[in-house]
Amino acid sequence: MKLTADNESLAESKVLILYILNKLTKPITNNELYRLITVTNNMNYFYFQQFLFDLIESKDVSSYKEEETSLYHITEKGKNTLSLTSDMLPGIIKLNVDTKMKSELEQINEEASITSEFIPQSENDFTVICRITENHKTVFELKTFAGSRKQAQAISDNWVKNATKIYPKILDIIAPK
Repeated sequence: MKLTADNESLAESKVLILYILNKLTKPITNNELYRLITVTNNMNYFYFQQFLFDLIESKDVSSYKEEETSLYHITEKGKNTLSLTSDMLPGIIKLNVDTKMKSELEQINEEASITSEFIPQSENDFTVICRITENHKTVFELKTFAGSRKQAQAISDNWVKNATKIYPKILDIIAPK
């Protein structure tokens, strides 16, 4: 799709974003929203960003930061806009959203809950940050030092793969029953 495409296909893309946001029970990150969009529609990332920006400008979508993460949700104005324009969205796209979104959201929530990153402090010094989040709030965070990029990567990979085993052990050590 080109941004110079007819107004109807541009509007359809915005309605799709509103339709998906309206189906959600809680705010969502930019990347998560784009992932839900691409499950049902082959939308270019840059066009998606422009459409989302337009929806925020028109106050159909609201954005706020929580723990340095931008979250998006549909506003009352956006719900009204959707009710007036939802007929623009083909039924097959609505059906795709309705059938594919639940499993994709479950996968997103599972992936988003355990994360790890490493930040270089110098050539051989890295800070590794391991997190568990629920509903976009950090419930556990561990920062540690790594003496090489290889070690930082190993710690990070191990956390993502084994956090469900490691986290309870840490809790038992710091808060014994």
